[in-house]
Amino acid sequence: MTIEIYVSTDIEADGPIPGPHSMLSLASAAYTADKQLVGTFTANLETLPGAQGHPKTMKWWAEQPDAWAASRADPQPPVEVMKSYHSWLVALPGKPIFVGYPAAYDFMFVYWYLINFVGDSPFKFSALDIRSYAMAFLKQSYNESGKDNLPAAWLENLPLAHIALDDAIQQGKLFCNLLQANLQR
Repeated sequence: MTIEIYVSTDIEADGPIPGPHSMLSLASAAYTADKQLVGTFTANLETLPGAQGHPKTMKWWAEQPDAWAASRADPQPPVEVMKSYHSWLVALPGKPIFVGYPAAYDFMFVYWYLINFVGDSPFKFSALDIRSYAMAFLKQSYNESGKDNLPAAWLENLPLAHIALDDAIQQGKLFCNLLQANLQR
């Protein structure tokens, strides 16, 4: 049986969709089901040629100066970042499973960039959404399953910083805590 490696991933971007807008930061924290951190990946990316920041998103960034500065430190060409990321993913000691909060947003960017710059995604077409998983586990509505309504022990008092690696680690711990609660039920 192949071991699953849960790749908690967070991205920061300058707009709502890839292509017209750019992924600014990419970070992943890879965990085993028992919450062992097996590796991390983080990089800042140069913006896409011809892409522009979305006005609404850029207004939000103006209110997050520390996170903005972190996302713009030492940006690398997207093709280099995505090739390195792809190599990192395939070298993990098991099958990489994309995990996000929200998975739809982060996966959309990661998948688009992988296909566009590498031509392949080790995640295939799949992503696991933490909030949806919490909704099913807690037997609550989607609206009742946000971070504000989760058990504090699952969150481990880790703040959401909008710095991609910090957030990927936080979300990975949350996911592993939720996964263990489900497996022990």
